[in-house]
Order: sequence, then C-alpha cells, then structure tokens
Amino acid sequence: MSAPGMKTVTAKVLVVGGGPGGYVAAIRAGQLGLDTVLVEADRLGGTCLIRGCIPSKALIHVAARFEAMAQSVGDGRFGIALDTPPHLDLAAAMRWKDGIVDRLSGGVAALLRKAKVRLLRGWAVFSDAKTCTVQGSDGPLTVKAEHVILATGSEPVPLPALPFGGPVLSSTEALSLERLPRRLAVVGGGYIGLELGSAFARMGSAVTVVEAQPRLLPLYDAALTAPVRRWFERSGVAVHLGARALGLETDGEKHLMVVRAADGGTVRVPADAVLSTTGRRPRLDGWGFETMGVDRQGAFVAVDDQCRTSMRNVWAIGDLVGEPMLAHKASAQGEMVAEIIAGHRRRFAPAAIPAVCFTEPEIVSVGLSPDEAAAQGIDAIVDQFPFAANGRALTLDGGRMDVGESGFVRLVARRDDRRLLGIQAVGAHVSELSGEFALALEMGAELEDVAGTIHAHPTLGESFHETALRLLGRPLHI
Repeated sequence: MSAPGMKTVTAKVLVVGGGPGGYVAAIRAGQLGLDTVLVEADRLGGTCLIRGCIPSKALIHVAARFEAMAQSVGDGRFGIALDTPPHLDLAAAMRWKDGIVDRLSGGVAALLRKAKVRLLRGWAVFSDAKTCTVQGSDGPLTVKAEHVILATGSEPVPLPALPFGGPVLSSTEALSLERLPRRLAVVGGGYIGLELGSAFARMGSAVTVVEAQPRLLPLYDAALTAPVRRWFERSGVAVHLGARALGLETDGEKHLMVVRAADGGTVRVPADAVLSTTGRRPRLDGWGFETMGVDRQGAFVAVDDQCRTSMRNVWAIGDLVGEPMLAHKASAQGEMVAEIIAGHRRRFAPAAIPAVCFTEPEIVSVGLSPDEAAAQGIDAIVDQFPFAANGRALTLDGGRMDVGESGFVRLVARRDDRRLLGIQAVGAHVSELSGEFALALEMGAELEDVAGTIHAHPTLGESFHETALRLLGRPLHI
C-alpha cells in the first residue's frame, strides 16, 4: 500500500531494470503503443554496457594496441619500428572507455524517449506482484501496472575466502582501475577472468590464473581452448589448474594469495590485486521479490517458453531466468515479451544462442559441439578448416603456426541429411563470424547451402565455406 499523499503512477507495462533485456523490452513495448514505464536505479545499459561487455572490450582493444606497439620496439614487426617503448596511461584509457559508455548510455535514453517510454530513476521495491514503490531523487512514487517485466540482471558471486574489498576486485572494480597492477592474480578461468587477465597481461601486468577445473574455459571443448592456453603460456601467464584459492595473507601493502595446488601442496602467489571471477547469480535481493508470489527454479526465476512466471502477467527475462547469462539472450527475450503483451504469437525457441569469448585468440561457439552431439546419440560428421590456409587470416597475423595459434572453423552436421548442428571457431577476430554462424543454424542450413553460397575473398568467412566443402568431400584449398 502507498502512504497517504504519495503520488501514484499507472502503466500498462512496468519494466524493472534498464539493462539489455529491460531497455529493449521497454523500447519494443513503446513502439507497439503500450503505455510503458521503465525503472532503473543506476545508469541505463545495465551490467553489459556500464561495467561488463562494452568496457571490457574497450580495455581489450587498448591492450591489443599497446602490445602491438611494444612489439614494434627495436627491429619491430611488419616493417614498423619504434625507437622507444610506448607508455600506457591507464587512467587516460579508462576515460576513453568511459566516453564510449557515456555515449551508448545516452543513446539508450534517447531511444526510450523516442518510443515514449517513461523513465523513473530510482530503486523499485515491490509490495505485491503489480505494485512497487520507487524511491528517487524527487521522493517516493507508487507504480501500479497491468504487466510487470522483471529484468534485474545478475551480480558477481564472492568467494567466502576472498570477499570483495581492498585488493580483491570484481570485474566492476577491475574495469575502473587507474593504475596498472604490477602483479595480478585472477581467480576463475572462465571467459570473464581470461578476457580481463589477458588484457592486463598485454598491458604489462604479471598475471597468474587459478582455476579449479583441470583446464581453462571448461565450458568449451579442449580443441577450442588449446590455442588460448598456448597464448597464455607464450605470454608468460602462470596458470594453476585443479587449484583453489584459500584466502589472502596481507603484510602491510604486500599481499599473498594462498592457493591449494592440484597436488595438494600450498602455493603463495604475490599479488597487488586479486580479480575474483568465479561466477554470477541472479539479483533477487533488495527489491521485494519475495512479496510477488513468483516461483523459483533453483537459483533462478521459473519461466515457460514465453518467459511467463507463475504469477499472471508477471514476466522475467535475461540473467534472472538461467543460463546462458548473455546480453543478446536477454534482449531477444525482452523483445519477445513486449510483443506477446501486445497480442503477438511468440515463444522463445532459438535454434542456438551464440557464445563468444574475447580472449587471444577469440572463440565462437553456436549450437552443438562434437561431444554434445555424441552425448545426444546423434550420428554426426565433423571437420575443420585451419586459418593457416586462409589468406585474410594471414594478413591479420592470425595464421601463426609457429606458436600454434592459427585456429580454425569447425562444423558439426548430421550424417544423414547434412543439416548443420553446430559451428565453432577459434582465431583472431572470429567474433565477427558469430552472426553468420547463428543465421545458418536458425535457417536450418545444410552443408550444401553453405557450400553453394559465394563468400567474398579475402575474408575469414571463406573458412566457413571451405569447411563445408571439406565435409562434402570436395575441398579446394587444403
């Protein structure tokens, strides 16, 4: 219930959370003529735009440019030589990154205005499934809606032995550092830890990675992750696999992270900063979720294939509803829910959701891996084409066979009808192929469809074409 005299706002649709799921849902709802209110306590854009995907990719770009310049000192590479080593001003790099974030966040605000979405700045606290109080700078407001879309996202999970604070950073703090840590320990060998770990290594930090599983990037198969592991080895990054961080010992300004190694022994890792990236959890605390009568499924909100919760006209999208916790999944679900509310017939049943790891080299995976196809009892055929045989990859310095990092494109297809089941790639700049890979699976492409499509030369996409030809028994360039 609202307090006497408190202003009340009503809407057809109330969206809680201005990240890539929430703001897309609000924009689409507004485009469809639905009276829509979006509540966001932080800046528009959510984790992805403000403290995740976008800033991390900006930092990765800075790191790559700096490393390329450092490699040009003396004799140089590609005929480019520098007389003196480059200097990195991390604070200036962070200001450049912040400028990108500001521009994109401002763009989201403009798109919401264009769609006639009412934006309320403040923290929403629900008293029942369709009513919340928003505490903003202008005082509290009561918001009542016919439909509620929950898009509150996720948050990093601290290790009990390494609570966030001081030298122990989440990815949020790591993306705001103004001084480069001389020694950085990364706990967690998943994509967040390795993306940021590789960036700091390229900028000059001495990086150590601690991963509890027996290999890095355990969600990807070994063939895809092997080139990444070789890059870490060549770059001097220390990697402890099958190991666990036990805590931090501090003596003045000196820190030692205590690690139980795979052999049971104890290792002490010197670290000026510790980046903990061991997982994320849905953000369900602090906004009255428990008052809404919405069922959960484990740690997540339970939804059907239309993102309906157990409460009528309450919807949940994005990281709240389970893996994969990816911005593009959240956006697709947000768009779908807005259209369902407007009366369209929709359900969330993508053929595949692309996953990209922006390490060095990059990894893309869409659909089933060979192991996943075999586990489902599918009789599949698998083959790959190396970037060492692709002209564009060589011109991008992506065919470096001497260090085993050239990478490849791999296809998984049914043996009987040649229909594509999965596409994976590892190599320089392969993230830009993810759209073509996802489109092929979504359209139900067969090997002959890919083989019959003329791919521009010279491009990385030719390797997709060549892999299909190879599986059909008629390779041209290998």
